[in-house]
Amino acid sequence: MTSDTTFALREHTADVAVEATGPDLGALFAAVADGLTAAQTDDLPAGGDRFDLRVAAESREAALFEYLDELIYERDVRGVLPCDNEAAVTGTGDRWVVEASARGLPLDAVAAREVKAVTYSEMAVERVGSGWRAYVVLDV
Repeated sequence: MTSDTTFALREHTADVAVEATGPDLGALFAAVADGLTAAQTDDLPAGGDRFDLRVAAESREAALFEYLDELIYERDVRGVLPCDNEAAVTGTGDRWVVEASARGLPLDAVAAREVKAVTYSEMAVERVGSGWRAYVVLDV
């Protein structure tokens, strides 16, 4: 993650939200994914193997949703907490693709809190100045 890429967890009723910024969509998506990780644990020890994933969707917001949903799926199926996220986003119109990788930290190596799902509630992916901003609510 570059120094001008950030995320912050925000309280949201009974859920938690991730607000992130980045210089480009790939950095932004990775920052939101790092926020998803932070919503699940406070500690990221060494270990785990990197894995790749790819999702496609009809809009930027849908691509972000599918990407985060895939990370939750990887957690549930492979028993790993995706962290140290990297992403590249390409697309226009109704075809957006996220090609990403993450380090899969074994769940038994961390004290993890459950995030049940990503929601479309209040989701935003927007250009701000010379970069991008996203806001995503997670169902906890």
